[in-house]
Amino acid sequence: MKPLILAALMSATASMALAAEKYTLDPSHSQVVFNYSHLGYSKTYGMFSGFEGEIMFDQDDPANSSVSVSMPTKSMFTGWEAREGHFMSDDFFAASDDDVITFTSTAIEVTGEDTALITGDLTMNEVTKSVVLDAKLNQAGTHPTANKEWAGFDATVTLTRSDFDLGKFAPYVSDEVNVVISIEAEKAE
Repeated sequence: MKPLILAALMSATASMALAAEKYTLDPSHSQVVFNYSHLGYSKTYGMFSGFEGEIMFDQDDPANSSVSVSMPTKSMFTGWEAREGHFMSDDFFAASDDDVITFTSTAIEVTGEDTALITGDLTMNEVTKSVVLDAKLNQAGTHPTANKEWAGFDATVTLTRSDFDLGKFAPYVSDEVNVVISIEAEKAE
């Protein structure tokens, strides 16, 4: 009886692995935009780019999907060079040229026809914390100009920067950072 159960489990695992297809991120259309309150007077915005990573995407059973991405810490852009320099200083990231921010999913809970909560490990500033992205599939299908299978996703999350040892000037400068992620990915060949 045990060999039959083991064979059934192995078969189910193999079919799940085959159902998810590999997509690679399109760095020219993938961004992370963030904002935080500056002393209550304004919201300051910035963004990260330079993504690398992949999505194992199972359109029939999205809970079997996964995502793993990274981006250079120094890809941050805020529109003011002095602010970017301050963020890369010892007050915040103390970033070197090879520092990266990574996210690797650990679970996906489907919440609707095109929505899911993606739990994963976010590593930033050498600190890893579990976070939950509120994600939406924007579209999946054949890209009209690339003639390849393509997928686009948006996600949001609110991070507490002091959780990642980036809490300088909190609470005057908001400890909460609102993050909006928008990515596109093409099916790998």
